[in-house]
Amino acid sequence: MTTDDYIVFIVDDDERLQEALSELLESHGIRAATFGSAGEYIAADKPDAPACLILDVELPDINGLDLQRQIAKGDHPPIVFITGHGDIPSSVRAIKHGAVDFLTKPFSDVDLMAAIQAAIAEDRDRRLARAELGVLRGRYLELTPREREVLPLVVSGLLNKQAAAELGISEVTLEIHRRNVMQKMAAASLADLVRIAERLEIPITHSRRAGGTRA
Repeated sequence: MTTDDYIVFIVDDDERLQEALSELLESHGIRAATFGSAGEYIAADKPDAPACLILDVELPDINGLDLQRQIAKGDHPPIVFITGHGDIPSSVRAIKHGAVDFLTKPFSDVDLMAAIQAAIAEDRDRRLARAELGVLRGRYLELTPREREVLPLVVSGLLNKQAAAELGISEVTLEIHRRNVMQKMAAASLADLVRIAERLEIPITHSRRAGGTRA
């Protein structure tokens, strides 16, 4: 893993700790950006790159755990909490809501660097998953309105005859639409198409009914 394509954000009101952490990261060739409050961090422009957020629990404007909750719905970097007043309930809450680690001051450089590397790896995975989802959404938008009707019926397990009857079209026409859906979504198999539909959160409102034969 190279160190020139990601960044570590440090949010702590202790300027001496900011400096110490910045120097530590610099010694490992890692970019760092420091902030003295949650507000400064939120307002700052951030590079579109894998990142880790080192977050103090006690901040002058907002509790770090509350900040974690506020940014949970957005695309934020994985968090490594640091605190001088650690307690079990706080650490449990932080980890439960997705924090990579919860370190109590004084913590070792080894533990911090291990947590940072884990956070960066997690953020890379998240970004890759978002990029892949973006590609799938783009493919889905290329489907015709009728193909978008066919897709959920196909992945629900309905027979061709049943799906065709549901749409009021012939089996031959259904098979053509089904083939187009498979090609446009780049699905190698029905199971692959099912996984794609799940990732796109396409509602499945039908289930395979008894009777009939597969077309």
